[in-house]
Amino acid sequence: MVINHLNLTVSNILEASQFFQTYLGFKAADTKPNDSLAVLNGPDDFLLVLMHNRFNESGLSAYPDAFHIGFYLPDQAAVHHTWQQLHEGGIPLPQQPQKIRKTFGFYFHYDNIMIEITTASNN
Repeated sequence: MVINHLNLTVSNILEASQFFQTYLGFKAADTKPNDSLAVLNGPDDFLLVLMHNRFNESGLSAYPDAFHIGFYLPDQAAVHHTWQQLHEGGIPLPQQPQKIRKTFGFYFHYDNIMIEITTASNN
């Protein structure tokens, strides 16, 4: 069995779509951007679906505290490079890359989503 996609709810589809494309290597799968839904292809062909918060029928748009999406990079240089790109893009980053358990990386929030960028490589 292979996971098909992940659906995340966000407050602004166009901005979130641009964020994932600019900083995390996704490409738009739809040809028509809109303010309700975006489908993005990850570098490994993973599908990320972004859906506007207004579709949360119960009105809840918060994720549990520990919920996050993690991205794995090949080495520490790639982690530092991604951190620098995010920093230069004005994305709030509460910490610099550092040792996290048996990995090296950092966490940050975009919209209401916690994101982890890590590598296990010591290089």
